[in-house]
Amino acid sequence: MLTRREFGKLSAAAVAAVALRPAQADSAPDFTLEIAPCVFEPSPKHKIQTVAYNGQIPGPLFRMREGRPVTVEIRNRSTDPEVVHWHGLFLPPEIDGAMEEGTPMIAPGATTRYSFTPEPAGFRWYHTHTFAGKNLRKAQYGGQHGFLMVDRAGDPGRFDQEIFLALHDWEGRDMSSDDGSMNPLYDVSTINGKMLGYGEPVRVQQGQRVLMHVLNSSPTEVHWIALAGHHFHVVALDGNPVPTPQTVDMLRLAPAERVDAIVEMNSPGVWVLGEVRKHVQAAGMGLVIEYAGATGKPVWNQPEELLWNYRQFASTQPAQASADATRIELVFDSKFQGHGNEELWRINGQSYPHTAEPVLQQGRRYRLVLKNDSMDDHPMHLHRHRFEVRTVDGSPELSGLVKDVVLVPTKTTAEIEFTADHPGRTLFHCHQQNHMDRGFMMVFKYA
Repeated sequence: MLTRREFGKLSAAAVAAVALRPAQADSAPDFTLEIAPCVFEPSPKHKIQTVAYNGQIPGPLFRMREGRPVTVEIRNRSTDPEVVHWHGLFLPPEIDGAMEEGTPMIAPGATTRYSFTPEPAGFRWYHTHTFAGKNLRKAQYGGQHGFLMVDRAGDPGRFDQEIFLALHDWEGRDMSSDDGSMNPLYDVSTINGKMLGYGEPVRVQQGQRVLMHVLNSSPTEVHWIALAGHHFHVVALDGNPVPTPQTVDMLRLAPAERVDAIVEMNSPGVWVLGEVRKHVQAAGMGLVIEYAGATGKPVWNQPEELLWNYRQFASTQPAQASADATRIELVFDSKFQGHGNEELWRINGQSYPHTAEPVLQQGRRYRLVLKNDSMDDHPMHLHRHRFEVRTVDGSPELSGLVKDVVLVPTKTTAEIEFTADHPGRTLFHCHQQNHMDRGFMMVFKYA
């Protein structure tokens, strides 16, 4: 059986002459991204060797204007072939950034350029999309992730301050059980590459409306985030405005999910924004929010339970199932390969690259029925499209909730709908690095 690594090598060789072009000396790119080894310090006690973008964790914020063409120059100064996935954008498969779709890998030492028109508007991100296997410092286990904001022309922005926050886990230890089913355990957890108490505080003023863009770039972990003394007014999920904004006590983000939330700064003091679960915050996932003129030790108020659901953000209008959507049923499970071996993750009984490749008709509406028969939760991501969440965990029919990642809890079924409006190979996969590496992917093709 071909592994994802072996299949990727064959795919990259087959499309090496497509999509990417050598950097041209006669015109300057709009953005430059250098992929290179670096050592960063989340605290004075920790030095982590990784590969990062432009020598920083997270990578630089790229702000683009919706509909305005851009060119990004990428220089691969690492020792491995690389690729950059533009998560949440509507791009041709040749430059979307997944070798399974046909994006060529960038060879070590090579420089190339992507040219594209960014859309849709909203909070997106970019990251590596390579194989890690048992090396828990490679691919998404490492530092290759960055913020991408696509601004809409004429949007005035109804806030006083804007901050971007990336949640990440590091120094993973392989805790696979005899059946290969467990996720890594992490020694370090950070926000924007720093552990709680070691980064600069976020400084605010009383009365400000602060727009927080929160990204979970963790390779495998779901995170719950709270801000002591404050609430989050959620206005968008995965960069897409929600029909019903809600004020909540905490945020839950599966790997690759994003939340946009307004926080009213109406409680002066020095506070902790951090992971709700004690052991994860103890590993470093937190930062300090400091009001102007406030002093003292940062305050944390421990919530009693984990609270979150997608349903509260959907439209309040009664919803009915789409009569014209073609149903595609996808069952998730794993297959034990024997003592000491990793399990294979499967969709309808097959692991990538042997999963089926359903054929889509351009312009048609499709309803994916995602049945999770496994013992794990799975953040499912559809490339190059966005979808409407229609049911989650036995909920009534929903409408208006648009995302590009949905968490499907163990032993539940979720249903999502999308319109096949971006022709080309389209990857659908679990966004956990270890699950993806073990075959939890499939590709949709257009007729």
